[in-house]
Parts: sequence; C-alpha cells; structure tokens
Amino acid sequence: MSSPDPQVRAARNLTDPSPESTSEKKHPRAPRNRGPVVAVTGAATGVGELLTAHLAASDEIKQVIAIDERRGEVSEATWHILDVRDPIIAEKLRGADVVVHLALDLDLETDPAARTAYNVRGTQTVLTAAAAAGVRRVVLCTSAMVYGALPDNDVPLSEDAELRATAEATGVGDLLEIERLGRRAPRAHPGLNVTVVRPTVLVGGTDTALTRYFESPRLLVVAGSRPTWQFCHVEDLVTALEYAALEKIDGELAVGCDGWLEQEEVEELSGVRRMELPSAVALGAAARLHRIGLTPSPAGDLAYTMHPWVVSVSRLHDAGWRPKWTNEEVLGALLEEVEGRHTVAGRRLGRKDATAVSATAAGATVALLGTAALVRRARKARRRI
Repeated sequence: MSSPDPQVRAARNLTDPSPESTSEKKHPRAPRNRGPVVAVTGAATGVGELLTAHLAASDEIKQVIAIDERRGEVSEATWHILDVRDPIIAEKLRGADVVVHLALDLDLETDPAARTAYNVRGTQTVLTAAAAAGVRRVVLCTSAMVYGALPDNDVPLSEDAELRATAEATGVGDLLEIERLGRRAPRAHPGLNVTVVRPTVLVGGTDTALTRYFESPRLLVVAGSRPTWQFCHVEDLVTALEYAALEKIDGELAVGCDGWLEQEEVEELSGVRRMELPSAVALGAAARLHRIGLTPSPAGDLAYTMHPWVVSVSRLHDAGWRPKWTNEEVLGALLEEVEGRHTVAGRRLGRKDATAVSATAAGATVALLGTAALVRRARKARRRI
C-alpha cells in the first residue's frame, strides 16, 4: 500500500502528536472504550479522506467506519466498499452513533442530471439507512452558498438567515435539496438528529467555480457589484466536522475564517489586476458560453463573485471552536495551489492557449473577444445543419 498523500498526513497532524507518539505507530492502538462510533461516507477522497484520517487518530473517537466505492489509505478505519445509494448501507451503519455524509459529487465537469441524481438519491438513502440502523445523528455538509449571493444581503449574514439561493449556480440546487431532506428527516424518523455544516469558499485540494476565479489572468469584476470574500481551509472544515461528530454542536452552522476580505483587498494581496465589465455583458457572455458547452460554469456562478454572502460563524465560536487559518492565509494558499493554471470564463486552458491569452496586457479582453467569436462560429455551424 502506498503511503498517504500530504493532505492525509496534514489531517493526522491536526491532532498535534508528540514526538513520543511515533513509537505507538509500531504497535496496535489499545482498544477505545469511550467516545462515539463515527461512520464517514466518501471516505476515500477529498474532505472525507482528511476527516477519516483525523478521526482515526483521535482518542475521543471509539471507532471510524469508512464507506466509499474504493478503499482509501486510512488503515485504522473499518472499510466498507459500496455505493451510498445501495440500501445495503443500512447493514454497514449498524453500531454507528454518528454518520458524517460527505459522498457528494460537485465536480464542474459532471453531467448536471447525473450529479443531481447521485447527490439527492445518495443523501435520501443515507438518511433512511441511518434511521433504520439506529444512528442518532447525521451530519450533512453543504455550503454557505445556500444563503444566496444577493446585493441586499447583510454583511455578515446570521447563520439562521433565510436561504435565498436558487438552482442557477453549479450544484447549489442539489445542496438546497439536501438541506430540505435534512430538515424533513427528523420528522420522518423520530430520534434521528441532523446537523448541517455550511463551509464558505472551500480551499485545499478543491476545484470549484470560485477557486477557478483565481486562475484567470485578470479578476473579473462586474461594474456596480460589491464582492466580498470569506474562505474556509479544508483543515478548519475537518475540525468543525469533528465538533459535529462529537456532538459538541448541532443545528445549522457556518464554518469559515473570521471576518472577510473586500475585493480591493483581494486584488492587493494577490497582485492580480481586475477587469471590469458591465453586468449585461458579463452575464450575457457567461450564459451563452455555458449554453453552447464552451464553459462548465453557468451564469449563476457569477453572482457569488458579485454580491456579498459572508456569514457569521458564531455558533462554532460559542461551542469553543476556532479557525486556525485567516482569510489572508487561505488566499495565499489558494494562489500557490492554482499557480500555473489558466482559466478564462471558468474554462481551463492548455499551455499553448494560455500563452496566447497572456501575451499582451489586454490578454483577458482578447480572451473574451475570442470566446465571443466562438459563440458566433457555433451559431453559424448550427445554421448549416
């Protein structure tokens, strides 16, 4: 078996092991008689892998049950290989006290209908199976995007603010449906509690429309908009999910860095200049490019770079949790992570295309003119058919 990747090692380091603990790795850990048994879905990749490694290293967790379609690297967990949509999952959850459901597909390149079918059916099955298995709590992880990005949003939003998002942005419709299922589950299954964790802009091995925003040669700013940025590093999300798994907090809560950054601060810290466009031009171009399949991001994603949607994280603070990362630090980590990548209008470019786009100071404008030409070309091709 290959050694865990750096992210998994980082998750294990969240427990701050002492030097003496290295000798313990050579011998089986003594049985844990206290703490909950926690099942994690989506345990082989991404945040699920990080959380599985972190919980497996915690003395506050009795046992970790890891569920995914392939076996992951965390050997300390008990693995079950299956699709979360398979009702047999109920058998695998017997004995678990808490389930953290992280088996979601939010990939920009996935077919939207297939993505929704997987996310919604998977969540339905996990909630029903958890209730049948006698699990007392399910933790769902969605996003602060469910609050919606709107020009009249409070800054910051309270965690119990109305969810005003629509299904126009990538995956947000799925997340809203997952939250609806989470609210219904305790009524349908008395005795089952549901905690919902909503991270802000997630950074650390992630690929979203919002992280791709920082891969562009210029930061697109829509004229008259008021962007604000609040980040969440995956390490902080993992410790927040641990709080939920240990039942130190419940209900619906946001997780992210304290405070937020204005667009001008982001530009100053990143050293990337802006390109300002009228709203009609930016939204119209985004909609057309997505409609003809040239970009993975629908026009709805632009709202989250235009309007504020930063959130208070007071509930976690009241429970004793604190983020280890600041917004400035997470932005720095994101810029390091995306270095060398080139994206225009949400579409990744190859090295040759990126070189052409960056060849002049007006490269970003040239790129937009080029995409407009592609739209016209696609229209002409359809007329010939």
